[in-house]
Amino acid sequence: MSAVAEVPVPNAAPVVRPAIAQRWSALDRGQRLRWGALAALVATGLVAAAVFYRQPDYKLLFSNLGDKDGGAIVAQLTQMNVPYKYSEGGGAILIPADRVHDVRLKLATQGLPKGSVTGFELMENSKFGITQFQERLNFQRGLEGELTRSILALNAVQSARVHLALPNQNGFFREQQKPSASVLLSLHPGRVLDRAQIAGIVHLVASSVPEMEPTAVSVLDDTGKLLSQSPDGNAGGVDMQQFLYTQQVEQQYVRRILDILEPVVGKNNVKAQVSAELDFSQTESTSEQHRPNQSANGGAIRSQQVMESSNESKAVPPTGVPGATSNQPPQNSTAPINGANPAPQAADQGRSGQGGNKRESITNYEVDKTVKVTRGSIGSVKRLTAAVVVNAPLASSATGDAATAANAAAANAAAAGAGMRPLTAQQQEQLLTLVRETVGYSSERGDSVNLVSAPFMDNASAPAEPPLWKDPEVQAMVKSLGVPVALALFGALVLLGLVRPLLKTRKTAQGGQLDAIEGEALDRPALPAPATDLTPTKEQVRLDQARALAKQNPIAVANIVKTWINGEG
Repeated sequence: MSAVAEVPVPNAAPVVRPAIAQRWSALDRGQRLRWGALAALVATGLVAAAVFYRQPDYKLLFSNLGDKDGGAIVAQLTQMNVPYKYSEGGGAILIPADRVHDVRLKLATQGLPKGSVTGFELMENSKFGITQFQERLNFQRGLEGELTRSILALNAVQSARVHLALPNQNGFFREQQKPSASVLLSLHPGRVLDRAQIAGIVHLVASSVPEMEPTAVSVLDDTGKLLSQSPDGNAGGVDMQQFLYTQQVEQQYVRRILDILEPVVGKNNVKAQVSAELDFSQTESTSEQHRPNQSANGGAIRSQQVMESSNESKAVPPTGVPGATSNQPPQNSTAPINGANPAPQAADQGRSGQGGNKRESITNYEVDKTVKVTRGSIGSVKRLTAAVVVNAPLASSATGDAATAANAAAANAAAAGAGMRPLTAQQQEQLLTLVRETVGYSSERGDSVNLVSAPFMDNASAPAEPPLWKDPEVQAMVKSLGVPVALALFGALVLLGLVRPLLKTRKTAQGGQLDAIEGEALDRPALPAPATDLTPTKEQVRLDQARALAKQNPIAVANIVKTWINGEG
């Protein structure tokens, strides 16, 4: 009967996990370096996150502050123990976001910032015994502040200042002085004011001050450029509206020429330029004509006066030449419409001598009158100049240098390859007639229209495009994605270079030890055959306990096996 060596294994011994020092001592040098580097990176990340999240979120307290207001606000923030910092340029002060509203209210009670725009609230703080001059001055300051607030409501205006000149009106002056105003604007970067907005500012200021004319308001920008029109209606000598209208007229004429010639000579085979001289002067003429009445029945009586007098008390001896003429009754008096009145007849003398009666008649007639007012149109065409070039081969010529001849030959070859032929004199004349009819050619205005046929040079060498890495859009995209990509690459490097090798080494070591223990075949020659009943034997119980110990604490089992192999106690 063979003897069997039994290994004492505790049945109910508690499984104790090895300490951190034992695990650290079980690692080799490479594993210790990897774990140390990983711990250092994690600690650095935790410290950086703590420092980053400990900083409060800063928001804007005040912007566009002067040096005086900025210094006063900083002094008050220091007294209130409020952290602050400046933005770029020092024009804005930032404080923690949760204290912005509280600090603003506290600074407002102290009248900070003092550079803010004040309006008619100046009149509410009037002191007792204020003089009339001070009262007028406060009113002017309040009016300037209210106008500044209204102008600042525009989106394009960043800051504004309004200066009013209000003369002292005195009833003893024959000629009262008119008020005037000046407005200085500072616009946001990249924004401009159009003519309608400038006119609105001018009328806003003029309507807010009594007896102020819009021409007495001057609007300037922060560069000193006059934005409003001068009193004579010419701002800076150039009217932008007239310039734009002239460009529109010229572009319209060019479009007409292209529309009429492109179906004939082909698209992109004609170039045209038009220069229009327009008349923007405003003219007004008034003419008054007086015409005499041409017919006797066509005259209209304006006024008529008849005077009659009789004197029968005194007999007047008959006068005149005795005869048949003096004995006839007087005829009805007539007044001609045109011409001089005839001399009094002798019959009137005889009539007045007989009865002593006198009759006078005065009649005024209306004279025809025509008043004609003519106003000239604004923007009428004074003169047109058009130049048209048609893409067509030139006739062969031996004149000129070699380079010019070579260029002409190349252009002719390209035009001939496109299926074009030289234009004859008759064709050029027909095209010129079409152009003249299209632009409304007038020889009385002195218009000039020229048409030339010449081959177009084909610039085959296109400008070289910049490389992809010099493209501004690509550079902006790389800058925006550089930080996230760098962080992602750094995380992947840490994961693949440190964490993964550690996990892989640990898994391989534990799996190999466990497989060695479980797969170890024990030489037990004297073991009896397995019993038929289900009750486990003593050897099976010990084997199960060894397997359980190897699964629960593989490091301890590995150390035991290691001591066995090394032949230690």
